[in-house]
Amino acid sequence: MAAGAAAAAAIAQAIKASGVLVRVEPQEFSKILNRVKDPLVVTADGGWLSKKYQYLVSYKGLAFFAGSDTPLALPTGCEVVAAKSINIPG
Repeated sequence: MAAGAAAAAAIAQAIKASGVLVRVEPQEFSKILNRVKDPLVVTADGGWLSKKYQYLVSYKGLAFFAGSDTPLALPTGCEVVAAKSINIPG
């Protein structure tokens, strides 16, 4: 669990340092995941009136974020960190 929290913190720090966060549609997020070897994906569930699913992954120095009304199918071998929440600026 501590390693997962450290990974989530590292991604968050990278976003703060570079200021680059790319929002993509769930289909595009899935395409990106298929390009990454052994991806580390941070996930969180949220939503006030209905459940929302959030996903974050780093690829080629950029952080990609997607939100979805339904869970995404993650590739085999994908390392998943379940976070309490993902806070995205703006």
